[in-house]
Amino acid sequence: MPTSGEVPEGVPREGSAVVDCVGAVVVDDGRLLVVRRAHAPSAGLWSVPGGKVEPGETDAQAVVREAAEETGLRVHVGRLLGQVDIEAAVPGVVLRVRDYACIPAGGSLTAGSDALEARWVTPGELRGLELVPGLLDALTTWGALPG
Repeated sequence: MPTSGEVPEGVPREGSAVVDCVGAVVVDDGRLLVVRRAHAPSAGLWSVPGGKVEPGETDAQAVVREAAEETGLRVHVGRLLGQVDIEAAVPGVVLRVRDYACIPAGGSLTAGSDALEARWVTPGELRGLELVPGLLDALTTWGALPG
């Protein structure tokens, strides 16, 4: 339990700017779609495809766009799995990421400009990758891992 003046982990500090983001938790044939991030935050680490919600976009539109930009795949967006708050590299900014269950709907897997690599992995392979902090815990808590 935090002491007086501390903010619990995952809760933005008062006055923080919150940036809405989305993630695509794409599962197919017992595998999860992951990308190795090319840019901050967490450049070089593995995560699910995702990014910032642009002005005028719905979450679903942002998920579809981000998945296509980072992986070359089209996706159908399903239910909201959960939400996490991540401190951005810029002080006073919090990334509020809402992750959605998705299924592939076409396209050809290829890493886009925001991703160094894109690939399908089994849950066992996922555990062997250098992941963004909290990803495995969140996917496990939400029951979102394939298999």
